[in-house]
Amino acid sequence: MDYVNAFWVGGLICALVQILLDRTKLMPGRVMVLLVCSGAVFGFLNLYQPLIEFAGAGASVPLLGFGNTLWKGVKEAVESDGFIGIFMGGFTASAVGISAALVFGYLASLVFEPKMKK
Repeated sequence: MDYVNAFWVGGLICALVQILLDRTKLMPGRVMVLLVCSGAVFGFLNLYQPLIEFAGAGASVPLLGFGNTLWKGVKEAVESDGFIGIFMGGFTASAVGISAALVFGYLASLVFEPKMKK
């Protein structure tokens, strides 16, 4: 049942974002920023953690989950380091995910040959 919940919650998030992209004049970059900021706000309001516990990766993998991860990192860093944690926490919490994206993106560029559009 965990896989089913992850699938439908992640799919619902993606479908809502696609509707937002199709039905509004918002540019994709602005929608992505909106998602990250919304994830941080939902984390601040303690609304996102119950969703992650229910849906697992279906809720933590989309950009909403990235915003929530940034929020949790900042919260922990502020509790341990004080004011400077505002600047350190997000980087510390998301460093592994960002590093993995860079490494796997580079490895994919070595394996696959890009084809330019004409």
